[in-house]
Amino acid sequence: MAYRIKIPPCVYSGIGSIEDIKTIVNKESAKKALVFTDKGVAGAGLLDRLLKVLDEAGVSCKIFDGLKPEPAYQDVERVAEQMDKENGDIIFAIGGGSVMDAAKLCSLLKGSSYKVKDLLDNPLLASKQLKTVMIPTTCGTGAEATCNAIVAVPEEQSKRGIVNEEMIPDYVILDAGMIAGLPAPIVAATGVDALAHAVECFTSKKATPLSDTYALASAKLIFRNIEEAYANPSNIEARDSMLLGAFYGGVAITGSGTTAVHALSYPLGGKYHIAHGISNAILFAHVMEFNKDACQERLASLCDGVYPECSAKSQDEKADYMVSRIEAIVKNTGIPTDLNAFGVKMEDLEFLVDAGSKQQRLLVNNMKELRIEDIRSIYLKVLKEG
Repeated sequence: MAYRIKIPPCVYSGIGSIEDIKTIVNKESAKKALVFTDKGVAGAGLLDRLLKVLDEAGVSCKIFDGLKPEPAYQDVERVAEQMDKENGDIIFAIGGGSVMDAAKLCSLLKGSSYKVKDLLDNPLLASKQLKTVMIPTTCGTGAEATCNAIVAVPEEQSKRGIVNEEMIPDYVILDAGMIAGLPAPIVAATGVDALAHAVECFTSKKATPLSDTYALASAKLIFRNIEEAYANPSNIEARDSMLLGAFYGGVAITGSGTTAVHALSYPLGGKYHIAHGISNAILFAHVMEFNKDACQERLASLCDGVYPECSAKSQDEKADYMVSRIEAIVKNTGIPTDLNAFGVKMEDLEFLVDAGSKQQRLLVNNMKELRIEDIRSIYLKVLKEG
């Protein structure tokens, strides 16, 4: 079987690697940067660090910071229209997944006749117009590594992914200093999202030796560090491991793809505006428990790689252990385990089942087929708990 993976061509990592932006702008002969961020990143002082480096490099900036979390495709189109009025040589994105995904889409939209809505129907219409530099400020989305962009589609009350290899970032900065002050709840939500990337990619129907390499590396780093990174903000080594693990998980996505956890989470974000990482976390253990009999061998192999101290356990015990660890991590990092706090009611069940079943781009990756009654059963578990 032939297989491939897409990787950003240039990655700078380590504390202080934000300074490598000077090398990037010199290499690209950039004079004006189009900077995508949000109010939270700016308020935390992280944007100032980027602007200082760009100023020292003699690069001017135009900042786009009006994007809201979990944006709809119309929100991205509005930002793209603003961007089109500006001349710029290069795009920077400093923030979480929403910011980076919007920047990747805008790198395709500069001066184009198509809009995001057109790309929902045909992602391959687009080609990259400006090079991109991704600077994640959370430890989970993996958006800095992927050719995917996720947007809400209000008329469908769900989310959809746009996939085009032109969106692979050109440069990535993985500087743990950018997440040193990240609040514990965001470490938890984004970290479990990254963990879902690793586990889903490793147990995907489309998994390959290449994607397995990155998914396993991601899983090792995140399983072993997420609780410490959450509980002890001063442990910069744990947060550095989370940042690297999130990147590896993003690379794995380009080789195999996520599965039913992400598929069933999209309606929760699209209609109820539950943060992406939290909606994944709520569903994560339940989906993997459902999948377990179809991917027991894969889960056991993952256990061998992450927890070699469990080598004496049987294959079944190893698979059970991995599901139990997912469940424990969600609880230990303070993430809700049901939908009660988010206004989702039992009468919403059939909407969720219908919307979740339509996420075929990801459901086809799942090792075990989900029938309508299976999807209903999973949602019922998170509606009834608590």
